[in-house]
Amino acid sequence: MKLYVTRHGETPMNAAHRVCGLTNIDLTEKGIAQAKEAGRSLQDKGIKRIIASPLLRAQHTARLIADEIDIDTIETEQRLIEQNYGIYENTDWDGEAFNANKREFAVRYPGGESMLDLAGRLYPLLNKLKAENGPTTLLVCHGGICRMIRTYFLDVKNTDYAAFKLSNCGIMEFDL
Repeated sequence: MKLYVTRHGETPMNAAHRVCGLTNIDLTEKGIAQAKEAGRSLQDKGIKRIIASPLLRAQHTARLIADEIDIDTIETEQRLIEQNYGIYENTDWDGEAFNANKREFAVRYPGGESMLDLAGRLYPLLNKLKAENGPTTLLVCHGGICRMIRTYFLDVKNTDYAAFKLSNCGIMEFDL
């Protein structure tokens, strides 16, 4: 089964280079345009199913993509919600402490989740999708989620994990 994964379109916090985990905000005009363009780029990929995070920015992106690829129903999956970054929410995403924490898989962001916590909720979802062997599927989620999904398919060192950043509405393709 083909699995496509995309990050939501740009938000005001992304534009300001702020860490955005559980803050529930919508897309900027640029983010709307990015989502529409992503949808156009996915038109010939045979996607039959869209599953999205419940956060507004992912739901809005999913709807815009769905409109472009002619899909009516968007499934919502709680496990695709962005990582809880705890005390780093709404801080500078280039912050030294935030990025040091990102390189430590077993260490929780203070007040939030560790990367191991994140894998613990995402890997079972990916295992379920693999077992279903269903139609070509698109997951619409978040930067931290995309980073972790990538580790399901690739061996990634902590430093590479921390450095990886999928652009807004960037698309990854995997065989599940």
